[in-house]
Amino acid sequence: VQLVESGGGLVQPGGSLILSCAVSGFTSENYVIGWFRQGPGKEREGVSCVTVEDGSTYFEDSVLGRFTISRDNDKNTVFLQMNSLKPEDTGVYYCAATPGPEYRDFPQLFLTTPDGMDYWGKGTLVTISS
Repeated sequence: VQLVESGGGLVQPGGSLILSCAVSGFTSENYVIGWFRQGPGKEREGVSCVTVEDGSTYFEDSVLGRFTISRDNDKNTVFLQMNSLKPEDTGVYYCAATPGPEYRDFPQLFLTTPDGMDYWGKGTLVTISS
């Protein structure tokens, strides 16, 4: 399995950005995929995830209402649309995935257990600054 992120960059506060994660190697839809981020001097934290099989989505509280996650199954790509960006959204954003049944049954676990992810991308840097 390979995950390749793109779309990071420098954006002013209040702006928007779309991150993409190109997915390859999964042979079924039985997995959960999403985004983590790691800001300067901070631990890696879950941002959002989607269960590919049924499309259920989950968000960390600080991004709820500002970020949306979507997937294009035909293109095997997952998107993170980020609006109303704040300086505290700055960080490296990683795409991650797991086929683990515990995450498919309880997707909320995805956001709180980065150590449980089976696959990671290399990350893309998002900087929110004026």
